[in-house]
Amino acid sequence: MTLLVFLLAYLIRRRLDAGGHWQSERVWAGWFRLVLVVLPDRVGRWAGVLVAAALPALLALWITGGLAHRGIWLLWVPFEVLVLVMLMGAPGWRAPLGSYVEAWTRGDMQAAWHHVRDRLPADERGSALSPDAMHRSLCRVYLDSMFSRFFLVAFWYVVAGLPGAVMARTLAGQWPERGRRDALRWPLQLAGWLPLRLLCLTFGLAGDLSGWLRTADRRWLGLRTSAGDLLMRAANGALTGYALDPARFQKLHPTEWADFGGRSVAAIRDLLNRSMLIWLCLLALLVIAGLI
Repeated sequence: MTLLVFLLAYLIRRRLDAGGHWQSERVWAGWFRLVLVVLPDRVGRWAGVLVAAALPALLALWITGGLAHRGIWLLWVPFEVLVLVMLMGAPGWRAPLGSYVEAWTRGDMQAAWHHVRDRLPADERGSALSPDAMHRSLCRVYLDSMFSRFFLVAFWYVVAGLPGAVMARTLAGQWPERGRRDALRWPLQLAGWLPLRLLCLTFGLAGDLSGWLRTADRRWLGLRTSAGDLLMRAANGALTGYALDPARFQKLHPTEWADFGGRSVAAIRDLLNRSMLIWLCLLALLVIAGLI
């Protein structure tokens, strides 16, 4: 049932993302605002973090446990699918990435930056960014976003059920208040340590294994390297044709520079899709083996 529920939710979420529908981020933004109203700053940042992360997970546990205990499968399965659809998804990426690729193809780097500047980290939004730095920063943010919105949820749903997926996605939510957002950093790193390494490993299986092996080092085991940097390193090794190395690509293929933006974005998407397919196949094998 775990495989069926997740696969159904994933297909629905991808269909919604393709049409740019149902911004799940609005749900999390509303939830965080509610917590901020109920628990003002004087209560302490950790109180807000615990309430924001634990309460939805406990609610999901209570509902799914009650429905499963009573054998109401016709309500339990749709409920889990609905919650997973809300937890996953990145409908806000399709339009800006499409405009970014079009601007890159025209050679208008200023327009390309304009389309994605709100997606870049605050300290990397300068209009004077080189195309190389801009593209690498965008790819880093994109990989990190796809990890937290799909793979992190998938991992904890399989390991700890719907409550685990809700807890992990809440930790990965963008808390509007900086103090509490900083408080979430270490819990999120701990929750994402194993699924992040598993995804990096999957990149090697889904891409160029020999190139990926050259990127593996001791930094994989620590907590100091950010998720985006680790994913960029693994993806860069797994992808061929310098898809994540704009400077190297321009030096070797100057006449094809206008196509680099589209090629790179397409390569990352294909790598992520193949990686999710590998995860689904692994989940199917675990179901067949009777382990879940």
